[in-house]
Amino acid sequence: MSTSPIGMGKQDEAERKKFEEELKRILDASQKGGLLLRVIGSLAFQMHCPTYGYLQAAMGRAYTDIDFAGYRAQAKEVAILMAGLGYEEEKEIFIVSEGDRAIFNNPKNGLHVDVFYDKLDFCHTIYWTGRLEVDSPTIPLAEMLLEKMQIVKINEKDVIDTIMLLLEHPLGDHDREVINVERVAALCAKDWGLWRTTTMNLEKVKKLAFTYPQLSDQQKEHIRQQVDEILARLEAEPKSLAWRLRARVGDRVKWYKDVDEVH
Repeated sequence: MSTSPIGMGKQDEAERKKFEEELKRILDASQKGGLLLRVIGSLAFQMHCPTYGYLQAAMGRAYTDIDFAGYRAQAKEVAILMAGLGYEEEKEIFIVSEGDRAIFNNPKNGLHVDVFYDKLDFCHTIYWTGRLEVDSPTIPLAEMLLEKMQIVKINEKDVIDTIMLLLEHPLGDHDREVINVERVAALCAKDWGLWRTTTMNLEKVKKLAFTYPQLSDQQKEHIRQQVDEILARLEAEPKSLAWRLRARVGDRVKWYKDVDEVH
């Protein structure tokens, strides 16, 4: 597998299967233990896009680790579970992040597991308190979209995952196998910075989709329509006072956090 850029490169089927089988093992153990872990990252898109999941391998999008969303109230139990599955925790990460994040490594299979508690806090903060019960085994589709759209310096791997999501799922105002645009719009209407980054990245996804030979003309057009519909919904959503005040300042002041990711 290529190591540059991260998450892109040829990855054989045996390597991909290793990640998928380990993910299933962890999920099965967490369910038996009564722990609420939901998949995020590349494997979430693979699991929740059964029709278009093939595009990851076709477009050179590789698995690099296994990522979960969880609740901090279960952090101790998650650590015990992972230890029982042969993982060693990088305990300083949990301490430095003030309990927001845990990293586990398995010396036997070489796999790396990341658990984000209560929220994803990178360029923007995406909270999932009360949302992990909504869908399974992944986080809800609205949060899957925002997980990618909140990245200011979006990578090709994130564009590919978003393309899959937009091809696979319709838009709507609920979470039942639908991208809940109502929730996305509500969150963006409260936070100008999140709105700015999300709309910027949606435009990038729409543009870049037309450059992939792996996509048919019909698929490219569908992505364009999906993006335009989301953008229209975000535009129409009534904005908070804080949003309107921040919008006056615009890009003159930095609207996101820089992120030094731990790999």
